[in-house]
Amino acid sequence: MGYRVAVVGATGNVGREMLAILAEREFPIAEIAAVASPRSTGSMIEFGETGKMLKVQNIEHFDFTGWDIALFAAGSAATKIYAPKAASQGCVVIDNSSLYRMEPDVPLIVPEVNPDAIDGYTQRNIIANPNCSTAQLVVALKPLHDAATIKRVVVATYQSVSGAGKEGMDELFEQSRNIFVGDSAEPKKFTKQIAFNIIPHIDVFLDDGSTKEEWKMVVETKKILDPKIKLTATCVRVPVFVGHSEAVNIEFENELSAEDAQKILREAPGIMLVDKREDGGYVTPVECVGDGATYISRVRDDSTVENGISLWCVSDNLRKGAALNAVQIAELLGRRHLKKG
Repeated sequence: MGYRVAVVGATGNVGREMLAILAEREFPIAEIAAVASPRSTGSMIEFGETGKMLKVQNIEHFDFTGWDIALFAAGSAATKIYAPKAASQGCVVIDNSSLYRMEPDVPLIVPEVNPDAIDGYTQRNIIANPNCSTAQLVVALKPLHDAATIKRVVVATYQSVSGAGKEGMDELFEQSRNIFVGDSAEPKKFTKQIAFNIIPHIDVFLDDGSTKEEWKMVVETKKILDPKIKLTATCVRVPVFVGHSEAVNIEFENELSAEDAQKILREAPGIMLVDKREDGGYVTPVECVGDGATYISRVRDDSTVENGISLWCVSDNLRKGAALNAVQIAELLGRRHLKKG
């Protein structure tokens, strides 16, 4: 016996990844539905590598009554309309958009970090998935915070174009090809050329000079991990198709050496420590694609503060940063509350 699961936004990058991961992890499913906008209605999409093809259903006419879980990867505009509808019809919504993350009565969950918070889902029947850059960061921070209590975090991100959707990936490909043949590389999706370049700007600018992406990392980390943690972020778009990287500097209240941090991270859930301190003894975005782990490398002491370390953090943003985390939330929900599979 399994769950009736709807994937909303099934034809997008994250929606397709959700379907793939549900199949890959053998999530207990009695029935699966692929749901998307009217323009995708009637098209066929594969359910992972099972060979089973799903006919895409129109979100405007989909009835969530009797469905157990809806994984939303449809963006904030569609989610604002259809997530409350699904929730009111008794279907638990796990939403990948930013719409509900900071709502006080909606849990914001990374299962390795704050699983107990999921119990609050009954207030709205909605659970929020964090921002991609936040998800991998808090997985890395959690075991270190438990060991030595984090005071302050300074993070610089190197975020792939897939974080901006299919349009972002297409723009990097097209600009790269055009540059090689001498054609124009005018930006459309991004504010400046992304091919062979980096852009220190993700999402809109706020009054204090930070961007909304940077603000998300601050407030989401506080909500998921600890409101006392001080965090500053600089979020940068880089010409990488998939995989977000982060250079993280952490200051602690208590003493924690790099060696001790390595031991802690080696045993922590969801983390793979690859830190050989030699040529190639670290993980890059290309190597993490298709994997669910958060990879940690370059762990070292920071001599500029009394108790501090620096590290390098890499993860597949379409997986742990989005689709995988959503499926892990569904698995946690099943174990703690729905109990069908």
